[in-house]
Amino acid sequence: MHIRPFKETDTELVSALWQEVFPDEPAHNAPALVIKQKITHQPELFFVSEEAGKITGTILSGYDGHRGWFYAVTVSPQHRRQGLGTKLIRHAEQALTALGCTKINLQVRSTNAAVVAFYKELGYEVEERISMGKRFSQ
Repeated sequence: MHIRPFKETDTELVSALWQEVFPDEPAHNAPALVIKQKITHQPELFFVSEEAGKITGTILSGYDGHRGWFYAVTVSPQHRRQGLGTKLIRHAEQALTALGCTKINLQVRSTNAAVVAFYKELGYEVEERISMGKRFSQ
């Protein structure tokens, strides 16, 4: 297993993985759209794990100069419970801290207890915050 920066030639495989892992995502999270947006802004913080020519996991990370963020952390169902998610998180943490990032935020659906437990095991804490958002038509 190798973690490396995303390449545009990975688009089809990453899209397929996201559709498998996130089958109920809303239209604004369509893989092709998300990938297109990410490769125009900090593409060096978009990582994939690869094994035998297959994409086995992804992590989108970002840094605004104040806080870091994680998005689209995925591991293919066939590669779960093998430490890959942890390796992806640690890889992105190192990339962000190398840029001077001192805090990383992420959002998890409140109904996804297994993922909350995963992040807690890695030292992330539930913070008393209200997540708010506003959508703009494109």
